Amino acid sequence: MKNNYRFGGRVLAAFFNSLTGFRHAIVNEAAFRQEVIALVILIPVSLMLPVSRIEHLILVLSMMLVMVVELLNTSIEATVDRISLERHPLAGLAKDLGSSAVVTAILMSVLCWIVIAGPIAMRWVRG
Repeated sequence: MKNNYRFGGRVLAAFFNSLTGFRHAIVNEAAFRQEVIALVILIPVSLMLPVSRIEHLILVLSMMLVMVVELLNTSIEATVDRISLERHPLAGLAKDLGSSAVVTAILMSVLCWIVIAGPIAMRWVRG
């Protein structure tokens, strides 16, 4: 029983650490705030679309992937800055690669929305 309590305590501590990180991203990262706003707006849009559950899931998870990659990019930037604030080619490369990962995730999400929601939106526009 004691080992289960320790495990539960670790899980609870990890959960609260995650909330701290999420709160930090909301307060300090404008890009993350924008992605959260997009998610809050586009989840209801997805639910209004006449598509399958798997397509709803793809639309929402593609946006959540952007948020995950943004959080990882922020951690890369924080780690690089913690090591040194000096300009170094490898530090710049790490930050650029993290940013490229975010852009790639955004493009993936946009492509999902274009392929799934695009034809429906076009039918609505045409009337």
